[in-house]
Amino acid sequence: MSLLSHDRHCDEIVAQTELLRSTVEDADLTVPVPSCPGWNTGQLLRHLGGGHRWAEAIVRTRAASPLSDEHFRDLSAYTDEDSAVLGPWLAEGAARLADTLRAAGPDAELWTPVPGETAKFYARRFAHETAIHRADATLADGAEFTLDEEVGIDALDEWMELGSLPQVFEYHPEQRELLGPGRTLHFHATDTAPEAAAEWLVDLTGDAIAWRRTHEKAAVAVRGSLTDLLLVVYRRRPARADGIEILGDGTLLDFWLERVGFG
Repeated sequence: MSLLSHDRHCDEIVAQTELLRSTVEDADLTVPVPSCPGWNTGQLLRHLGGGHRWAEAIVRTRAASPLSDEHFRDLSAYTDEDSAVLGPWLAEGAARLADTLRAAGPDAELWTPVPGETAKFYARRFAHETAIHRADATLADGAEFTLDEEVGIDALDEWMELGSLPQVFEYHPEQRELLGPGRTLHFHATDTAPEAAAEWLVDLTGDAIAWRRTHEKAAVAVRGSLTDLLLVVYRRRPARADGIEILGDGTLLDFWLERVGFG
């Protein structure tokens, strides 16, 4: 269950894109993006804008099967982009996606990468995809990335949900190595109000990956700001960094981070 509504996710696609656009306005788009090896900032924006257009076409046409995503996977043609051109193009694609998602409604049936989902999948996924790629561009620029608390919590919930789907082992069989007795990880956001319940436990002790929101002892605990925790699980910043506290079995955390990845 998502913390945010379908309409809020649509709003965030546009809002996060506008924040990203302001970050790269008049910037040198040839600057490498360390968190996306092999890409510069212009290529990052082309990837995101292409993803917006891909999802918009799926929702608008109620596609029953996946559409080609090659146009935003192969970024070799976009090494020297102009922010004056790319900014409006990025904003246009985000607005079109949000409008199409609102018109479709959350329950519109169509193809999604996750079986049994509907249009609401794309609203949530691209709200957070846009936010994380804004982080990529912001960090590449040497600036501080910040995110609204509700959006950050929902983004971590979504990451946990997608990372624990039963079919994850079909696509990433190496993740079966994560399972084992006593293997639990606790993530605690230290800058949120108690009522936000911003604590997550990843449970690897069964025959599948599981997670829950709870205050519970674990083999390893990771404490830090909500934004820092989000960037750690997305592997956008190292776990061993200023402001992050690791208690317990740090080798389990390393083992887990080496094998998980999404977005």
